[in-house]
Amino acid sequence: MTDSARMRGARALAAFILIAASPWLGAAFAQTTPTPTPTISAAPSPTPTPTVLATPSPTPGPTATPTPTPALGPSDSSPTGLAVELTAHPSAYVEGKANRDEVYAAIMGSIAAVRAEVNKAGLKPLGNPLSVFLEADDDGFKYRAEVPLESAPDGKSQLSDSVKLGLTPVGKAMKFEHRGAYDDIDATYEAITAYLDEKGVDAQDVFIEEYLNEPKTGDDPNLQVDIFVLTK
Repeated sequence: MTDSARMRGARALAAFILIAASPWLGAAFAQTTPTPTPTISAAPSPTPTPTVLATPSPTPGPTATPTPTPALGPSDSSPTGLAVELTAHPSAYVEGKANRDEVYAAIMGSIAAVRAEVNKAGLKPLGNPLSVFLEADDDGFKYRAEVPLESAPDGKSQLSDSVKLGLTPVGKAMKFEHRGAYDDIDATYEAITAYLDEKGVDAQDVFIEEYLNEPKTGDDPNLQVDIFVLTK
């Protein structure tokens, strides 16, 4: 993995910059065996494992039943990667670009725009929204904001000029948690990088953020984000 701009201060995922350009749809994942270390957390808020998504695949894979994430205690600060399998599901998405200090607001705005088109089309969302980071540089990030769907309309590739339909990433991944303000997520990415290096995990240049809740501002300490790093 190569250092990217997001890793400049704190996001040191090293090589999560490029993602496949083909469309992705929303997905769910099956968790496999977690590693023995505790789960990463910025705040002691327990949270169930949600439905998550995966890399482009011609057809949706089967939905698997997730297992709950262990409860977190006040001293849970060590990063742990939980091995999961991401499977493809439909989603609607929009691509965007944002400066570093505006990325949270930009992603939330993009998700709201996708939801508006989903509702307009009479489609049913599935699970939590997410973002897949496509590219990073010194100025900011290119990302794909996605809203998972129960199903996609037949014969359509987009809902509007900007909101498209496709398939989400699929494959093996490591799941990490961030609990706390999005403004502090850099520290979580630093811990993830250190963990992957320590464990010798061979990661792809792909990472995904899934938003279990959606505070209005990036400094809200109640934010809950699951981070997925695709592995080789």
